[in-house]
Amino acid sequence: MKRIIYPLTIVLTTLILPSCDVLEEAAALVTTNTEPTKPQLSNADVISGLKEALNVGIKNSVNLTSVTDGFLGNSAIKLPFPEDALKVKQKALDWGLTEQVAKFETTLNRAAEEATKEALPIFANAITNMSITDGFAILNGGDGSATKFLKDNTTAQLVTAFSPKVEAAIAKVKLTEYWNPIITKYNTAMNLTGGEKLNPDLTKYVTERAISGLYHMVAIEENKIRKDPLARVTDILQKVFGSLTSN
Repeated sequence: MKRIIYPLTIVLTTLILPSCDVLEEAAALVTTNTEPTKPQLSNADVISGLKEALNVGIKNSVNLTSVTDGFLGNSAIKLPFPEDALKVKQKALDWGLTEQVAKFETTLNRAAEEATKEALPIFANAITNMSITDGFAILNGGDGSATKFLKDNTTAQLVTAFSPKVEAAIAKVKLTEYWNPIITKYNTAMNLTGGEKLNPDLTKYVTERAISGLYHMVAIEENKIRKDPLARVTDILQKVFGSLTSN
């Protein structure tokens, strides 16, 4: 009996071991073939994703800034007394017009908050018509790259389109009613002393500072999309910005 068992054992071992090798190779092949393939991005995909990120960013930014204290309560974008009229502010404070100065500064920010209610379609149109050649360069450019590209390429047209909205907002919140007594008193004093009269363009000032504030907020929103998968609220955002974290 022993003489029969040993040869059988040798034969079975010879048959089983190669079979195991074949099974392992097959299993490895199946595992390799079932791994998910990372979607390939085209430049068109990236450009679409960048514009979508900016649209999401401006929508969120307008929602945050177009409410009471949206500018006034945010130290990063709050509008201060116009820089080229700081002499006016100091003189007004010297004359005891502290309350009037405070009301003016508050109303400056109210004008920006009111104006940004009209900002969304203006920015959305600028983003839609923005020409981007190399989307990958902006995508891989780091924090705020898309916002900076928007700022560099659309500021002039945004100022032109946004100025009438700011002018209407200034009238609505009655900004000049707080400004006129201060500047009138100052310029009257300059008549007596021979000093330089001042009267900054408030529409220009509020327009430029409001747009700058919105850019600041859009950059924050863009960076959220870059870093936080939960902020990628559309398929194209997940596809494009997900590529940054999957590398």
